[in-house]
Amino acid sequence: MPTAIIADDERLMRDQIRLRLSEVWPELEVLAEAKNGMEAVELVNEHAPQIAFLDIRMPGMTGIEAASLIQQARPDCHLVFVTAYDEYAVSAFERGAVDYVLKPAEAARLATTVERLKQRLGGAGQPPALNDLLSQLKLAMSGGKKEYLKWIQATVGAQLRLIPVEDVLFCISDEKYTRVQTEKFEALIRKPIKELVDELDPDLFWQIHRSTLVNARKIAGVVNDDRGHKIVSVVGHPEKLEVSRSYLGLFKQM
Repeated sequence: MPTAIIADDERLMRDQIRLRLSEVWPELEVLAEAKNGMEAVELVNEHAPQIAFLDIRMPGMTGIEAASLIQQARPDCHLVFVTAYDEYAVSAFERGAVDYVLKPAEAARLATTVERLKQRLGGAGQPPALNDLLSQLKLAMSGGKKEYLKWIQATVGAQLRLIPVEDVLFCISDEKYTRVQTEKFEALIRKPIKELVDELDPDLFWQIHRSTLVNARKIAGVVNDDRGHKIVSVVGHPEKLEVSRSYLGLFKQM
């Protein structure tokens, strides 16, 4: 039996999509509903549905941002965007990577989406170009201004957590993992520093070493050690971070 979740901040829209789906795809089981993007990511991680219907415009975390996180954790989850903004849909979604439904959802259009989903469920999963498409959609929705990460999805113990980037003190990489440190806990992600540098706001996160990023707003002080190296201390954590020679220019005034 195919399974799905629905995410929309409007209760009436969730009800309508569920009703229309029951008409055109009675075999589909809707496992849960989300009121925002963050809930959608959590529900996909919890229930592992085959399909996620995501409203593009949701408060806090948009459907595009949620889709990026879902793809990291559940790349086999098929995505359908529900939108009132066809200027995004027509130019991007019809390339075939994902499907879309315009609000209000009409049974005939949803039936077309269902047929496409059925074909994909019998195939090899999501197309490989999806991450590029999501990046293009983020750029289009932001009016051409680059959008930076607002959350980091990471493993804490046996759980996946969504960490607001403003809560991160620093990130340190080894060969396989990057440790994301907050005041309360540390988490691990499978993403190197060189990728995070491009995804995080450079005004907020400074690279101070080839393997280290630090939240500039969390810097408590900078001192020279007995070797003449600059050492950064951060608020709320005892670990000291060394600044490599390549990044000393960040601290010229200190």
